[in-house]
Amino acid sequence: MKKAINTVGKRKRAVAHATVQEGNGRVRINKTLLQHWMPKMAREKIMEPLLLAGDVSKIDIDVRVGGGGQISQADAVRVAIGKALIQHNKKLQPVFLQYDRTMLVPDVRFKEASKPNRHGHARSKTQKSYR
Repeated sequence: MKKAINTVGKRKRAVAHATVQEGNGRVRINKTLLQHWMPKMAREKIMEPLLLAGDVSKIDIDVRVGGGGQISQADAVRVAIGKALIQHNKKLQPVFLQYDRTMLVPDVRFKEASKPNRHGHARSKTQKSYR
């Protein structure tokens, strides 16, 4: 592999940019090694495409992620890494799709926007009294 592979993953407001290049198996997210990424549940979610891919000791993966919450960021990173691994090795695509389609195809659902002159959430209205 001569050139770096760049991919993007999104989930809600979180956006992750992954770069895959030759290296020695280091995975970093926002300059932090994956082993130190917290919370543990998010780390395990991020590791799924790496475990399915098998031997990734010859490539380095650097991810920049921002926006959203912790789990949304983990989902965005998972999509970005999955797409990058597919571009690196096309044979992984059926494996990823069979395991979990959302590893390659992002979930496009968003939080509904709040409407003007309403209190609280997007669909809540003020109470009306008839007496």
